[in-house]
Amino acid sequence: MEDMAAGYVTVRNDGDADDELTSVTTALAGKVTLHTTENNTMKQVKQLDVPAGGKLELARGGNHLMLEKLGRKPKVGEKVTLTLHFARSEPIKVEVPVEPTTYRPPKKD
Repeated sequence: MEDMAAGYVTVRNDGDADDELTSVTTALAGKVTLHTTENNTMKQVKQLDVPAGGKLELARGGNHLMLEKLGRKPKVGEKVTLTLHFARSEPIKVEVPVEPTTYRPPKKD
């Protein structure tokens, strides 16, 4: 799976209305899909909810992005620009650092 990578970010909704993450685009990948993980099985979905005043966690073992058809393999330490598209809000560009495949983020309290 050299031409695929997973993506993890936290999306915060400071507004007073629920929204949905409907798609993600990046110049690095020909396609980005949204996924949930249920019973250790990855399942593609059309959108992910971002609750009003809350957040959507895209993390290993849960909701996440799959970057497919990579034009090249990104290097650790590089930043990849993702554009997040929503049902109600304007698109947002974020820079995501490339981490080693063994990276485990610290637990938050």
